[in-house]
Amino acid sequence: MTVDENVAQVSNLLLYSAMTAYLGSFIAYAADLAEGGKEIKARDARRRGNAGAAAAGTAGSTAGSTAGTVLTEAPAPPPRRRRAAAVGTSLFAASTLLLAGSVIARALSVHRVPWGNMFEFALTGCLVVSIGYLVAVVRASRAGLGGGRDARYLGTFVAGPVLATLGIALRSFYVEAAQLVPALDSYWLVIHVLVAILATALSTLGFSATVLQLVQEKRERVRAGGKHPGGAFMDALPGSAELERTAFRLNAVAFVMWTFTLIAGAVWAQVAWNRYWNWDSKEVWTFIIWVVYAAYLHARATRGWDGRRAAWLSVLAFGCVLFNYLVVNIFFPGLHSYAGV
Repeated sequence: MTVDENVAQVSNLLLYSAMTAYLGSFIAYAADLAEGGKEIKARDARRRGNAGAAAAGTAGSTAGSTAGTVLTEAPAPPPRRRRAAAVGTSLFAASTLLLAGSVIARALSVHRVPWGNMFEFALTGCLVVSIGYLVAVVRASRAGLGGGRDARYLGTFVAGPVLATLGIALRSFYVEAAQLVPALDSYWLVIHVLVAILATALSTLGFSATVLQLVQEKRERVRAGGKHPGGAFMDALPGSAELERTAFRLNAVAFVMWTFTLIAGAVWAQVAWNRYWNWDSKEVWTFIIWVVYAAYLHARATRGWDGRRAAWLSVLAFGCVLFNYLVVNIFFPGLHSYAGV
Protein backbone atom coordinates (compact mmCIF):
# COMPACT_ATOMS: atom_id res chain seq x y z
CA MET A 1 0.00 0.00 0.00
CA THR A 2 1.09 3.55 -0.65
CA VAL A 3 1.66 6.08 2.11
CA ASP A 4 -0.94 8.83 2.47
CA GLU A 5 1.29 11.91 2.81
CA ASN A 6 -1.59 14.25 3.69
CA VAL A 7 -2.63 12.12 6.66
CA ALA A 8 1.03 11.85 7.70
CA GLN A 9 1.25 15.64 7.77
CA VAL A 10 -1.89 15.79 9.92
CA SER A 11 -0.19 13.38 12.31
CA ASN A 12 2.82 15.70 12.61
CA LEU A 13 0.59 18.74 13.15
CA LEU A 14 -1.29 16.97 15.93
CA LEU A 15 2.02 15.98 17.51
CA TYR A 16 3.23 19.60 17.58
CA SER A 17 -0.08 20.67 19.11
CA ALA A 18 0.16 17.92 21.73
CA MET A 19 3.67 19.04 22.70
CA THR A 20 2.44 22.61 23.14
CA ALA A 21 -0.36 21.40 25.40
CA TYR A 22 2.06 19.21 27.39
CA LEU A 23 4.27 22.26 27.94
CA GLY A 24 1.30 24.25 29.28
CA SER A 25 0.34 21.33 31.51
CA PHE A 26 3.88 21.06 32.88
CA ILE A 27 3.95 24.78 33.73
CA ALA A 28 0.53 24.60 35.44
CA TYR A 29 1.48 21.55 37.50
CA ALA A 30 4.77 23.20 38.52
CA ALA A 31 2.83 26.29 39.63
CA ASP A 32 0.53 24.05 41.69
CA LEU A 33 3.51 22.49 43.46
CA ALA A 34 4.90 25.96 44.19
CA GLU A 35 1.56 27.06 45.65
CA GLY A 36 1.43 23.90 47.75
CA GLY A 37 4.86 24.68 49.16
CA LYS A 38 3.79 28.19 50.17
CA GLU A 39 0.63 26.84 51.79
CA ILE A 40 2.58 24.31 53.82
CA LYS A 41 5.05 26.97 54.99
CA ALA A 42 2.18 29.18 56.15
CA ARG A 43 0.52 26.23 57.93
CA ASP A 44 3.74 25.36 59.75
CA ALA A 45 4.17 28.99 60.81
CA ARG A 46 0.63 29.02 62.25
CA ARG A 47 1.30 25.83 64.16
CA ARG A 48 4.50 27.21 65.65
CA GLY A 49 2.69 30.39 66.61
CA ASN A 50 -0.16 28.48 68.25
CA ALA A 51 2.31 26.26 70.11
CA GLY A 52 4.15 29.31 71.43
CA ALA A 53 0.93 30.96 72.52
CA ALA A 54 -0.22 27.79 74.26
CA ALA A 55 3.10 27.53 76.12
CA ALA A 56 2.85 31.14 77.23
CA GLY A 57 -0.71 30.61 78.45
CA THR A 58 0.30 27.54 80.43
CA ALA A 59 3.14 29.42 82.08
CA GLY A 60 0.80 32.28 83.02
CA SER A 61 -1.71 29.89 84.55
CA THR A 62 0.98 28.18 86.62
CA ALA A 63 2.08 31.57 88.00
CA GLY A 64 -1.39 32.02 89.49
CA SER A 65 -2.92 34.42 87.04
CA THR A 66 -6.55 35.13 87.89
CA ALA A 67 -7.44 36.52 84.52
CA GLY A 68 -8.05 33.01 83.17
CA THR A 69 -7.25 33.62 79.52
CA VAL A 70 -8.64 30.91 77.24
CA LEU A 71 -6.54 30.11 74.24
CA THR A 72 -8.21 28.80 71.14
CA GLU A 73 -6.43 27.69 68.01
CA ALA A 74 -7.28 29.73 64.96
CA PRO A 75 -9.38 27.72 62.55
CA ALA A 76 -7.45 26.35 59.60
CA PRO A 77 -8.25 27.98 56.28
CA PRO A 78 -10.28 25.92 53.85
CA PRO A 79 -8.24 23.75 51.47
CA ARG A 80 -7.12 25.64 48.41
CA ARG A 81 -8.99 24.89 45.24
CA ARG A 82 -5.81 24.00 43.36
CA ARG A 83 -6.83 25.86 40.23
CA ALA A 84 -3.38 25.39 38.71
CA ALA A 85 -3.64 21.61 39.15
CA ALA A 86 -7.08 21.65 37.53
CA VAL A 87 -5.71 23.63 34.58
CA GLY A 88 -2.75 21.27 34.33
CA THR A 89 -4.99 18.22 34.29
CA SER A 90 -7.28 19.74 31.66
CA LEU A 91 -4.32 20.58 29.44
CA PHE A 92 -2.83 17.13 30.03
CA ALA A 93 -6.09 15.47 28.98
CA ALA A 94 -6.21 17.67 25.86
CA SER A 95 -2.59 16.85 25.01
CA THR A 96 -3.30 13.14 25.44
CA LEU A 97 -6.20 13.37 23.00
CA LEU A 98 -4.02 15.26 20.52
CA LEU A 99 -1.24 12.69 20.85
CA ALA A 100 -3.77 9.87 20.39
CA GLY A 101 -4.94 11.61 17.22
CA SER A 102 -1.34 11.86 16.02
CA VAL A 103 -0.71 8.14 16.63
CA ILE A 104 -3.97 7.15 14.93
CA ALA A 105 -3.27 9.42 11.96
CA ARG A 106 0.22 7.93 11.63
CA ALA A 107 -1.34 4.46 11.57
CA LEU A 108 -3.90 5.48 8.95
CA SER A 109 -1.23 7.07 6.77
CA VAL A 110 0.72 3.81 6.51
CA HIS A 111 -2.19 1.35 6.93
CA ARG A 112 -0.56 -0.55 9.81
CA VAL A 113 0.04 -0.43 13.55
CA PRO A 114 2.13 2.65 14.41
CA TRP A 115 5.15 1.12 16.11
CA GLY A 116 7.47 -0.02 13.33
CA ASN A 117 10.45 2.18 14.35
CA MET A 118 11.86 4.09 17.34
CA PHE A 119 9.95 7.29 16.52
CA GLU A 120 6.60 5.52 16.46
CA PHE A 121 7.55 3.48 19.53
CA ALA A 122 8.26 6.71 21.44
CA LEU A 123 4.94 8.28 20.42
CA THR A 124 2.91 5.25 21.41
CA GLY A 125 4.85 4.81 24.64
CA CYS A 126 4.20 8.43 25.64
CA LEU A 127 0.53 7.92 24.87
CA VAL A 128 0.35 4.87 27.15
CA VAL A 129 2.13 6.76 29.96
CA SER A 130 -0.31 9.65 29.59
CA ILE A 131 -3.37 7.40 29.63
CA GLY A 132 -2.02 5.56 32.67
CA TYR A 133 -1.55 8.83 34.55
CA LEU A 134 -5.06 10.05 33.69
CA VAL A 135 -6.54 6.73 34.84
CA ALA A 136 -4.71 7.15 38.15
CA VAL A 137 -6.08 10.68 38.53
CA VAL A 138 -9.66 9.54 37.88
CA ARG A 139 -9.38 6.56 40.24
CA ALA A 140 -7.95 8.74 43.01
CA SER A 141 -10.73 11.28 42.51
CA ARG A 142 -13.44 8.62 42.73
CA ALA A 143 -11.82 7.16 45.83
CA GLY A 144 -12.18 10.51 47.53
CA LEU A 145 -8.48 11.25 47.89
CA GLY A 146 -8.07 14.99 48.15
CA GLY A 147 -5.63 17.73 48.96
CA GLY A 148 -1.98 17.00 48.29
CA ARG A 149 -2.49 13.25 48.27
CA ASP A 150 -4.36 12.81 45.01
CA ALA A 151 -2.61 11.51 41.92
CA ARG A 152 -2.09 14.98 40.49
CA TYR A 153 1.08 15.30 42.57
CA LEU A 154 2.73 13.23 39.81
CA GLY A 155 1.64 15.63 37.09
CA THR A 156 4.87 17.62 36.90
CA PHE A 157 6.91 14.43 36.91
CA VAL A 158 4.86 12.85 34.11
CA ALA A 159 4.28 15.83 31.81
CA GLY A 160 7.97 16.79 31.91
CA PRO A 161 9.43 13.40 30.88
CA VAL A 162 6.71 12.88 28.25
CA LEU A 163 7.46 16.27 26.72
CA ALA A 164 11.21 15.58 26.78
CA THR A 165 10.73 12.15 25.18
CA LEU A 166 8.62 13.58 22.38
CA GLY A 167 11.22 16.29 21.78
CA ILE A 168 14.03 13.72 21.59
CA ALA A 169 11.93 11.54 19.28
CA LEU A 170 11.33 14.45 16.91
CA ARG A 171 14.93 15.62 17.04
CA SER A 172 16.80 12.31 16.81
CA PHE A 173 14.45 9.50 15.79
CA TYR A 174 12.04 11.04 13.31
CA VAL A 175 11.52 9.14 10.07
CA GLU A 176 9.02 9.74 7.32
CA ALA A 177 5.94 7.54 7.31
CA ALA A 178 6.74 4.37 5.37
CA GLN A 179 5.79 0.75 5.04
CA LEU A 180 7.35 -2.00 7.14
CA VAL A 181 10.33 -4.01 6.05
CA PRO A 182 9.32 -7.63 5.29
CA ALA A 183 10.77 -9.03 8.53
CA LEU A 184 8.44 -6.81 10.59
CA ASP A 185 5.34 -7.46 8.52
CA SER A 186 3.88 -9.99 10.93
CA TYR A 187 1.04 -10.21 13.45
CA TRP A 188 3.74 -10.79 16.06
CA LEU A 189 4.62 -7.11 15.70
CA VAL A 190 1.27 -6.26 17.28
CA ILE A 191 1.76 -8.71 20.16
CA HIS A 192 5.47 -8.37 20.92
CA VAL A 193 5.99 -4.63 20.44
CA LEU A 194 2.70 -3.59 22.06
CA VAL A 195 3.59 -5.46 25.25
CA ALA A 196 7.09 -3.95 25.16
CA ILE A 197 5.51 -0.49 24.92
CA LEU A 198 3.29 -1.23 27.92
CA ALA A 199 6.28 -2.55 29.90
CA THR A 200 8.35 0.54 29.10
CA ALA A 201 5.50 2.88 30.01
CA LEU A 202 4.90 1.21 33.38
CA SER A 203 8.64 1.17 34.09
CA THR A 204 8.76 4.90 33.37
CA LEU A 205 5.95 5.61 35.85
CA GLY A 206 7.63 3.37 38.40
CA PHE A 207 10.93 5.19 37.92
CA SER A 208 9.25 8.58 38.47
CA ALA A 209 7.75 7.34 41.74
CA THR A 210 11.12 5.89 42.79
CA VAL A 211 12.97 9.16 42.22
CA LEU A 212 10.38 11.02 44.27
CA GLN A 213 10.69 8.36 46.96
CA LEU A 214 14.46 8.87 47.21
CA VAL A 215 14.05 12.64 47.44
CA GLN A 216 11.37 12.35 50.11
CA GLU A 217 13.39 9.86 52.13
CA LYS A 218 16.37 12.21 52.18
CA ARG A 219 14.17 15.09 53.31
CA GLU A 220 12.65 12.91 56.03
CA ARG A 221 16.14 12.05 57.33
CA VAL A 222 17.04 15.73 57.43
CA ARG A 223 13.84 16.54 59.31
CA ALA A 224 14.44 13.68 61.76
CA GLY A 225 17.84 15.22 62.50
CA GLY A 226 16.15 18.40 63.68
CA LYS A 227 16.85 20.43 60.56
CA HIS A 228 14.44 21.93 58.07
CA PRO A 229 14.76 20.37 54.59
CA GLY A 230 14.55 22.52 51.52
CA GLY A 231 12.01 22.22 48.74
CA ALA A 232 8.83 22.87 50.72
CA PHE A 233 6.74 21.96 47.66
CA MET A 234 7.76 18.34 48.23
CA ASP A 235 5.69 18.35 51.42
CA ALA A 236 2.62 18.34 49.19
CA LEU A 237 3.63 14.87 47.96
CA PRO A 238 3.07 11.58 49.79
CA GLY A 239 5.73 10.26 52.13
CA SER A 240 8.56 8.01 51.00
CA ALA A 241 6.82 4.83 52.24
CA GLU A 242 3.70 5.51 50.16
CA LEU A 243 5.77 6.39 47.10
CA GLU A 244 7.80 3.20 47.56
CA ARG A 245 4.62 1.11 47.59
CA THR A 246 3.39 2.85 44.43
CA ALA A 247 6.70 2.23 42.65
CA PHE A 248 6.70 -1.43 43.71
CA ARG A 249 3.20 -2.03 42.32
CA LEU A 250 4.06 -0.38 39.01
CA ASN A 251 7.34 -2.26 38.67
CA ALA A 252 5.67 -5.57 39.56
CA VAL A 253 3.19 -5.19 36.71
CA ALA A 254 5.97 -3.99 34.40
CA PHE A 255 7.98 -7.14 35.25
CA VAL A 256 5.08 -9.31 34.10
CA MET A 257 5.04 -7.34 30.84
CA TRP A 258 8.81 -7.74 30.39
CA THR A 259 8.41 -11.48 30.93
CA PHE A 260 5.78 -11.69 28.21
CA THR A 261 7.95 -9.49 25.95
CA LEU A 262 10.80 -12.00 26.23
CA ILE A 263 8.53 -14.97 25.56
CA ALA A 264 6.74 -13.36 22.62
CA GLY A 265 10.06 -12.21 21.17
CA ALA A 266 11.46 -15.73 21.35
CA VAL A 267 8.41 -17.15 19.59
CA TRP A 268 8.63 -14.47 16.88
CA ALA A 269 12.36 -15.20 16.47
CA GLN A 270 11.52 -18.86 15.87
CA VAL A 271 8.98 -17.88 13.22
CA ALA A 272 11.27 -15.35 11.51
CA TRP A 273 14.75 -16.86 11.94
CA ASN A 274 14.07 -20.50 12.94
CA ARG A 275 15.77 -19.98 16.30
CA TYR A 276 14.25 -18.99 19.64
CA TRP A 277 17.43 -17.25 20.80
CA ASN A 278 20.12 -15.64 18.65
CA TRP A 279 22.23 -13.73 21.20
CA ASP A 280 21.31 -10.53 19.42
CA SER A 281 22.24 -7.37 21.34
CA LYS A 282 18.58 -6.39 21.72
CA GLU A 283 17.66 -9.83 23.03
CA VAL A 284 20.54 -9.82 25.50
CA TRP A 285 19.69 -6.40 26.93
CA THR A 286 16.00 -7.21 27.21
CA PHE A 287 17.03 -10.27 29.23
CA ILE A 288 19.29 -8.08 31.40
CA ILE A 289 16.33 -5.77 32.07
CA TRP A 290 14.26 -8.77 33.10
CA VAL A 291 17.00 -10.04 35.43
CA VAL A 292 17.49 -6.70 37.19
CA TYR A 293 13.75 -6.21 37.71
CA ALA A 294 13.54 -9.79 38.99
CA ALA A 295 16.35 -9.05 41.45
CA TYR A 296 14.53 -5.90 42.59
CA LEU A 297 11.24 -7.73 43.18
CA HIS A 298 12.99 -10.64 44.90
CA ALA A 299 14.95 -8.36 47.21
CA ARG A 300 11.87 -6.30 47.99
CA ALA A 301 9.50 -9.22 48.59
CA THR A 302 11.65 -11.90 50.22
CA ARG A 303 14.81 -10.25 51.53
CA GLY A 304 13.11 -7.34 53.24
CA TRP A 305 14.82 -4.74 51.08
CA ASP A 306 12.67 -1.65 51.26
CA GLY A 307 13.48 2.02 51.17
CA ARG A 308 16.70 3.14 49.54
CA ARG A 309 18.29 -0.24 48.79
CA ALA A 310 15.36 -1.48 46.74
CA ALA A 311 14.91 1.96 45.17
CA TRP A 312 18.43 1.98 43.78
CA LEU A 313 17.86 -1.46 42.24
CA SER A 314 14.75 -0.02 40.58
CA VAL A 315 16.78 2.92 39.27
CA LEU A 316 19.38 0.50 37.90
CA ALA A 317 16.66 -1.49 36.15
CA PHE A 318 15.25 1.60 34.47
CA GLY A 319 18.76 2.65 33.52
CA CYS A 320 18.99 -0.65 31.62
CA VAL A 321 15.70 0.20 29.89
CA LEU A 322 17.09 3.57 28.78
CA PHE A 323 20.36 2.00 27.64
CA ASN A 324 18.45 -0.57 25.63
CA TYR A 325 16.36 2.09 23.93
CA LEU A 326 18.85 4.93 23.45
CA VAL A 327 22.15 3.08 23.00
CA VAL A 328 21.56 -0.51 21.89
CA ASN A 329 19.00 0.47 19.25
CA ILE A 330 21.37 3.00 17.68
CA PHE A 331 24.95 1.86 18.23
CA PHE A 332 24.77 -1.93 18.54
CA PRO A 333 24.29 -3.59 15.15
CA GLY A 334 22.19 -6.73 15.18
CA LEU A 335 19.10 -8.50 13.95
CA HIS A 336 16.89 -5.73 15.35
CA SER A 337 18.71 -2.87 13.58
CA TYR A 338 15.99 -2.49 10.97
CA ALA A 339 13.59 -1.43 13.75
CA GLY A 340 15.74 1.60 14.61
CA VAL A 341 15.67 5.05 13.11
